[in-house]
Amino acid sequence: MQDFAPSSVFTLPAYASSALRVSHGANLGDALSFAEELVLDDTYFLKGGARSARLAVVPGRSGAFTIAPATEMGMPGCQLHLDSCLTFMSPDGITTEALVLVEVDDAGDVLEVYALPLSPLRPKTELTLVGVDTENPQTKLAEVACVSFTAGTHITMASGEQRRIEDLQVGDRVLTRDDGPQELRWIGQSTVRALGEFAPVLIAAGTLHNANDLVVSPEHRLFVYQRTDELGAGRSEVLIKARDLINGSTVTQLDGGFVEYYQLLFDDHQIIYAEGIAAETLLADLRTSPALPPEVAERLRSGTLRHSDRSYLEFSLSKVETGEVDMTSVLRRASTG
Repeated sequence: MQDFAPSSVFTLPAYASSALRVSHGANLGDALSFAEELVLDDTYFLKGGARSARLAVVPGRSGAFTIAPATEMGMPGCQLHLDSCLTFMSPDGITTEALVLVEVDDAGDVLEVYALPLSPLRPKTELTLVGVDTENPQTKLAEVACVSFTAGTHITMASGEQRRIEDLQVGDRVLTRDDGPQELRWIGQSTVRALGEFAPVLIAAGTLHNANDLVVSPEHRLFVYQRTDELGAGRSEVLIKARDLINGSTVTQLDGGFVEYYQLLFDDHQIIYAEGIAAETLLADLRTSPALPPEVAERLRSGTLRHSDRSYLEFSLSKVETGEVDMTSVLRRASTG
């Protein structure tokens, strides 16, 4: 079985196709399928008690993904194709989008179909299929994969100034951990629904020695230098996702409404300082490229932009490794020695 660097693996909270079945319409009784087999106006129900599981995947050069060994569903090593983005409408007029991913074997035969909701699905609620988009699902996934800071976040500049992220401009020099002052090459901005798995994570002031609250996207990784190896990681430098720090008190998810996100891109993947916390910037790879400007995406495809070469990308810790302890208290002890 192929080995994958921890940094290249990302997880998606998905449902197996059998969790969503047609209750009214042309495909009555059928489970969710890929775009070619779907019929608009079919009504689906999320089965009572159905729960999402983590689909661990890595991007491949062919544009498909490969299921990684740490997955909770699917067959490790099989390819996974991003098929479409579906729009469902509930009886109260609320719309929900879901990405459809198709797992295939070596012969190209379909093994399973997965639904990745971009906002929570309510069990036993009628969901009428009102849209099937096969042109832009990559962009939707890229929006999920892009690590983002929220409006109001203070970024440490090369001069030491603390500047709000919304006031940054391309060409500004920002302090990076590994390469000193570096120029910003691109700033992305998006407003998205802050719901469920994709709601932003709030790290309250003081939790990780931060003077102010820090709010980031849930997949955003924070960099910690351990003076003592409290985590048992076998190394002093670690990266850990914001979602894996959630403890219900000092680190919480802000579920509800909308959130304004900003993405920062440099010539290399960098660690910068946001509210005093060392945090990663946007990693340009095959997941995030659809969200980038065409000229930047072309640099990635041609190999002139090589963000995957950074040594600290190997320092990621997974939730499995960290266990169920309160990670914030452990990280504070580790960073102070």
